[in-house]
Amino acid sequence: MSALKELEKLQAMRAELEAESRSLKEQQKELENSVLALEQEVVMEELNKEKAVIEELKNSNKAVKDAIAQLEAKKRQLKTKLEQAPQTPATPPPAKEKKEEAPAQPEETEKAPQPEEAEESGVTVTAIEGEALVESPEATGESPKKQDKKKHRFF
Repeated sequence: MSALKELEKLQAMRAELEAESRSLKEQQKELENSVLALEQEVVMEELNKEKAVIEELKNSNKAVKDAIAQLEAKKRQLKTKLEQAPQTPATPPPAKEKKEEAPAQPEETEKAPQPEEAEESGVTVTAIEGEALVESPEATGESPKKQDKKKHRFF
């Protein structure tokens, strides 16, 4: 009889283990389905993000293309204006430039003032290659003696 009891015990244990096995398999299937659902959610979220990025890039590219088109149109307009304007040189020849910059009183620029005149009036006029240079001791904050020393240093 003890063998019979032992057999019944083993059969009961087997039934419990089979029930536990079915329960674990069901739990595994539920978890697999849950994981699949979550993976699909993640993929959908990434897909939506990609779509949003693509849409943003499309809009950005469209805005840049519009800006380029506007700039090209403006460039064409400016070229047309240039072609319609009389063809004049952008910079006049150097000879004309020097004549325009020359002061109204050429005799002051050609002669250097005497030291007495410079000290009395406080203004020094020196001719340098056809241009007039006027310095005021008040503007620089220096005395006429310091200016004379500077002249000697540079000339």
